[in-house]
Amino acid sequence: VQLQASGGGLVQPGGSLRLSCVASGNIVSINFANWYRQAPGRQRELVAGISIGGSTNYADSVKGRFTISRDNAKRMVYLQMNSLKPEDTAVYYCNADVATWTGLRNYWGQGTLVTVSS
Repeated sequence: VQLQASGGGLVQPGGSLRLSCVASGNIVSINFANWYRQAPGRQRELVAGISIGGSTNYADSVKGRFTISRDNAKRMVYLQMNSLKPEDTAVYYCNADVATWTGLRNYWGQGTLVTVSS
């Protein structure tokens, strides 16, 4: 199983980006999926999570600006980021609990860099 994140880049303050994460491999289902981020010199933090049924949760710092969503048929998880701020600059990682025929395990993607700067 692999998680591949994409969509990062350089954006001006107030701008938007959409991150994508695709899962590949012998997957039965993707259960809970999350986006984390890690800024330079800081610990990795949870940004948003979404259950298999679509229930979501967000860090207080991104509520109202970020939206997590998923497409179960495509094995995709998205993070729409609006009204970006310089403090959103970080490497963003997708993370998911993935069920395969051998069991349930947590996986991480490789990260995609988001830089918010003028």
